[in-house]
Amino acid sequence: MPASHGVKLGLRENAAQFALLVLANAFVGATLGAERSLLPLLARDAFGIASATATLGFLVTFGLTKAGANYAAGRLADRAGRRRILLTGWLFALPVPLLLYWAPNWWWVVAANALLGVHQGLAWSATVIMKIDLVGPRRRGLAMGLNEFAGYVAVAIAALAGAYLAVTTGPRLALFTLGLGPAVAGLLLTLLFVRDTMAHVALEHELAEQDAARVAPACVPEGSGRPGPRRQLFAAYQAGLVNNLNDGVAWGLLPLYFAAGGLAVREIGWLAALYPAVWGVAQIATGALSDRVGRRGLIAAGMAVQGVALAVTALSEGFVAWAVAAILLGLGTAAVYPTLIAQVSDLVRARERARAVGTYRLWRDLGYVAGALLAGAAADRVGFRITILIVAVITAASGLLAVVLLRPHLSAARREAARA
Repeated sequence: MPASHGVKLGLRENAAQFALLVLANAFVGATLGAERSLLPLLARDAFGIASATATLGFLVTFGLTKAGANYAAGRLADRAGRRRILLTGWLFALPVPLLLYWAPNWWWVVAANALLGVHQGLAWSATVIMKIDLVGPRRRGLAMGLNEFAGYVAVAIAALAGAYLAVTTGPRLALFTLGLGPAVAGLLLTLLFVRDTMAHVALEHELAEQDAARVAPACVPEGSGRPGPRRQLFAAYQAGLVNNLNDGVAWGLLPLYFAAGGLAVREIGWLAALYPAVWGVAQIATGALSDRVGRRGLIAAGMAVQGVALAVTALSEGFVAWAVAAILLGLGTAAVYPTLIAQVSDLVRARERARAVGTYRLWRDLGYVAGALLAGAAADRVGFRITILIVAVITAASGLLAVVLLRPHLSAARREAARA
């Protein structure tokens, strides 16, 4: 076994740094959480915005800047280093709560979410790539499950805390407090304790080169021209885009739908928190399961469950029924979210991983843009229920497409791990 720079691959071998990155991603998620329960209601109550299209404008800017930042993070990670990308992401987070607190009009909120999108794209991408670097090829699914668990449980906690805090302090102060605290904590954690993972990439590449003669490669780099891997990468990209399309609807449209159904702010906060909480916790199991049973079945099943959950949301009424739908939506998303990133990582070599993950996350977060545009335009014309049903059908169709395009696949890296 080579000992490049004295580092080793594996979750246990890098437990301390992995745990720090889990905590860092929890702070990334927390900077976003309060917006999921409060921002659509802030548009309606503080700025008098009645149009769903205008309200969801913040998601368009968030999705565009986050998608671009994801792509940039993937391209720059090998040149600038993962840690610098993470630090830069934190710097973009710091002005966001200030802009939200002092916003004189809705355009300030839209501008704040442009900065928030850059922060989320850079910081979340960096923690994803660094965790994959640390664990090597054996346990990517588990690594992604733990990463997304930390991020989305923090989203849930902050969403619920924001709803409760807003009742007593108002939404602006709640957004300020729950945005600035995690940003400062994450920046300090990264500055003081987090180390770069480029040496782990070099080690994995060295191992793969040594074993190239005895392991026939079953995957090729992104864009190599072979149709199988390109088709499977497209399957992952489109599923990721549709997943975030319906997540954008859950973020931007469902709070308004629940408010129109007579729910109070705290009840909306519980629903806004329940979905990412279930999603976050269940990802530990689904990520590890995908390492054992493969990615394809979990991706297809997860998209189908999301479609059912959205249909239940549209066709039912009341807090209990919507809570059941939120749980289903969380379970479906948990099956898909870490599995898709692991799938993309399986299909490329170590030194192309950062670019491939960045490209996937570009596609995925353009789903926020698609979701905001579709949901806003449709809701203003045909109402909330029909819009949610349309998104449910699109989600189920994406799952069917994934079944067709994804075939059972064992990458060269996973074959190597199985033989070791």
